[in-house]
Amino acid sequence: MKTLVVYFSYSGNCALVADVIKNSLNADVLELKLTDERERKGLAKYIWGGKQVFSHVKPPLKPYRADWEQYDFIVIGSPVWAGTFAPALGTFFDETKISGKKIALFCCHGGGQGRFFDRVKAALPGNTFAAERGFVISSGVNRGEALENVRAWAQTLAKV
Repeated sequence: MKTLVVYFSYSGNCALVADVIKNSLNADVLELKLTDERERKGLAKYIWGGKQVFSHVKPPLKPYRADWEQYDFIVIGSPVWAGTFAPALGTFFDETKISGKKIALFCCHGGGQGRFFDRVKAALPGNTFAAERGFVISSGVNRGEALENVRAWAQTLAKV
């Protein structure tokens, strides 16, 4: 089974999760990157991100390529922004028409996944969803323990 991990990571937490999954499943990786790479910190980051979510902004992404037909299994991940997926995933969903695939979903959050999984599934009709998992990876959390949870989940993905 050929696997692709597709993810967006603003602060690096989802990148850590994606890397563990990639290594555990010997998967290919597609990182979604915004064309606007300005780093926003503190309150400005939350205001900017919330505005994108509530205004349904589809931010432009840097060019990417993937031959979807060669993958049997796709793992998709994003941080949770305002109870849903990051707007970069919305752009990705609009630009790609993934259908007939087995998909697993992950999100990274600081304490609440909201309706992340329901909204991703609604954006990707015509696919089979095999697994989903939220990971709390933020300041104040034991990062080693969190990544061990990711490794354990990735091992279950190898069996789906």
